[in-house]
Amino acid sequence: MLLSICIPTFNRLDCLDNCLNSILISSKLVKDFQFEVCISDNYSDESPEKIINKYKDDLNIVFKRNKTNLGFALNAINTIKFAKGKYAWLIGNDDLILPNTLNYLKNLFENNKQVEYFFINSYYLDSNLLKKYNQPFDTNTLQELNLKKLSKLKENKKVKFWEVIDPKVSWEFLIGIFLSIFNREMWIQGLKSINQKNIEDKRVWSNFDNTCLNAKIISTVFNDKKSYICATPLSVNLIGEREWANMYDFVEIVRIPELLDYYRSQGMSFLRYVYCKNFALRNFFNFFVKIVINGNKGGIQYVNFYKHFFKNLIFPNAWFSIIFFAIRNVKKVLRIKKEIK
Repeated sequence: MLLSICIPTFNRLDCLDNCLNSILISSKLVKDFQFEVCISDNYSDESPEKIINKYKDDLNIVFKRNKTNLGFALNAINTIKFAKGKYAWLIGNDDLILPNTLNYLKNLFENNKQVEYFFINSYYLDSNLLKKYNQPFDTNTLQELNLKKLSKLKENKKVKFWEVIDPKVSWEFLIGIFLSIFNREMWIQGLKSINQKNIEDKRVWSNFDNTCLNAKIISTVFNDKKSYICATPLSVNLIGEREWANMYDFVEIVRIPELLDYYRSQGMSFLRYVYCKNFALRNFFNFFVKIVINGNKGGIQYVNFYKHFFKNLIFPNAWFSIIFFAIRNVKKVLRIKKEIK
């Protein structure tokens, strides 16, 4: 088995239906490519078996359902553990792959057999647009939509791992699970770097390990391995389906900078660290204000103000973020006035 598409799922059965349909469409355009779809259901309110049964005759699906909700981190780990592919690709049940994706990956793997880690570019799409079409969604119609790329890079290239950690590659710095395809067995070996107690915590994004599980393992295992940046988008990440949307500001301004601190501990150069960390703090003050206003819903109970706030004041963008915020709002007001006229 060459590739395992690993889907840790919880509720959102309509999204899972669209996700599997996108894989089915892509599978019809590739020949002689061994892949499987591994689905671990985290004790959803309703079992997804009815949805899965629609596709099991056409796709090689391995399905398991947890007896209780284990939280995202443990569910994701389970999905990769029962997979069998050389490479694993973790995606959310609200993600889609493109019609040409599997054929593209087949050629990518054949031409880069020594590469252990692949950064995979993605498109953004508002989930409300998707709902205007017949369901399950036909990804062949994506060409009708004006999709925006997550990464603006135009050229594919082999790189050293730390070159992937760059805002020009991804402003998310790999926190999005759908951005990475990796050697599965090596990833599993990296689980020893994870704090077991932390990933057993079921609260949403309550600690660094259960928020940045995939990125932490990847940077621990593959930091000295041959890597590849695939600038060609091969997936679609839906905006609007995240049940944790009210904690978005927290993830960007607390967890992502925390992730960059971890990257530095794993060998990322000081200059790259400063450059990336400063970029990550471009919304520093205004996002912290939102977190304070939203209280526990915004994640304030998980903020260590010394570590996450005061220590970051040494970076210029922590202060410039006030100016950036003011400029954005002035532009917004001027745009509204222009539209009214």
